[in-house]
Amino acid sequence: MSFIVRQSKFRHVFGQAVRNDQCYDDIRVSRVTWDSSFCAVNPKFVAIIIDASGGGAFLVLPLNKTGRIDKVYPTVCGHTGPVLDIEWCPHNDQVIASGSEDCTVMVWQIPENGLESPLSEPVVVLGGHSKRVGIVSWHPTARNVLLSAGCDNQIIIWNVGSGEAMIHLEDMHPDVIFSVSWSRSGSLLCTACKDKKVRVIDPRKNKIVAEKDKAHEGARPMRAIFLADGNIFTTGFSRMSERQLALWKSDNMDEPICVQEMDSSNGVLLPFYDPDTNIVYLCGKGDSSIRYFEITDEAPYVHYLNTFSTKEPQRGMGYMPKRGLDVNKCEISRFYKLHERKCEPIIMTVPRKSDLFQDDLYPDTAGPDPTLEAEEWFAGKNGSPILISLKHGYVSTKSRDLKVIKTNVLESKPAPKAESITPVRKPALPQPAAVSVFTLRLVFMLL
Repeated sequence: MSFIVRQSKFRHVFGQAVRNDQCYDDIRVSRVTWDSSFCAVNPKFVAIIIDASGGGAFLVLPLNKTGRIDKVYPTVCGHTGPVLDIEWCPHNDQVIASGSEDCTVMVWQIPENGLESPLSEPVVVLGGHSKRVGIVSWHPTARNVLLSAGCDNQIIIWNVGSGEAMIHLEDMHPDVIFSVSWSRSGSLLCTACKDKKVRVIDPRKNKIVAEKDKAHEGARPMRAIFLADGNIFTTGFSRMSERQLALWKSDNMDEPICVQEMDSSNGVLLPFYDPDTNIVYLCGKGDSSIRYFEITDEAPYVHYLNTFSTKEPQRGMGYMPKRGLDVNKCEISRFYKLHERKCEPIIMTVPRKSDLFQDDLYPDTAGPDPTLEAEEWFAGKNGSPILISLKHGYVSTKSRDLKVIKTNVLESKPAPKAESITPVRKPALPQPAAVSVFTLRLVFMLL
């Protein structure tokens, strides 16, 4: 049998949906026709883009706030158009970025215990796109570096700490950008575009390092992500509209390492990647299943493991970072599946008999501390993620507030004229009343 069945510790990974009372119910999940995941998760909160009248909004719920969500539960509601994408900052669990149809990117600071009233004042508004912003993505290792991609076919990289657009990648994509992915150290970008090209870009040099025309020949949207070893994993459609996945070398994209046909569904495949275990999870929009594959150095390189299926189709999907998982239950990933009216956590587990910490399932993983400051990265420095051990579970450190230092607007404004400033007069203090000589004599006589 060992010659037929490939040995892998992840061969028996199984998925399990939580009980109904651990779901988030009565949520009006967004109906916007945009192929993003509509959900973002971290060890403290789950954020879900919802339908909102008169603008765009998303819910931010503490993870333990399960059950029915009240219709008047406060939302993050500063956008004037529908929200298209959200992502939590990897270095601060209370900071989230959102991109919207109103052409802006907003960065929000969520209170420690969640929202008690609607939040309409972002920490910073980043305005530089001329059309709707469909993608936001934080830098994996540098603090306060945020990428946004819009339907104006340009990518902007921001220094959130100063609120400035530092890098504009304008003439590289002739059509809509479907996906953008940072490399593990954040030195390169990988993009998939409607012109059927996958590009590897060095953003600080404003240069395309490698590109592949017709990575997938079908007309429907593609996705491309960087893997930990620098290779690129893509999903797309064949000329016959069959869904495909492919693996490429980032330095030479002439021929794929491998290509696999999957099925003939028309939902866009959203890939979620775990760099610690080299497992890719594929969640099709409108599908009712999550397929997972292990990527190795042996042919066929992308090995099918299993499929988790439910009855209900998924509208979107959130993916928990490794430090938010329960290592005592051998949980290797957790998804937050969006239905039409609820969000359902799905737990992926490797069955083990031992209660001890499983070192092979939990190698050191990327922690919340940034390797670089924004200014260092823009100056050309690179750094790998700072790794943490999950042996005793992840303990949250005290997160700092996001400070945005804008350039001094007073320098450009004329000083007020001297004559227009009226001096403020202080009111005169009451003087003590004068005492007559007669009154004093009368007092002495009585004494």
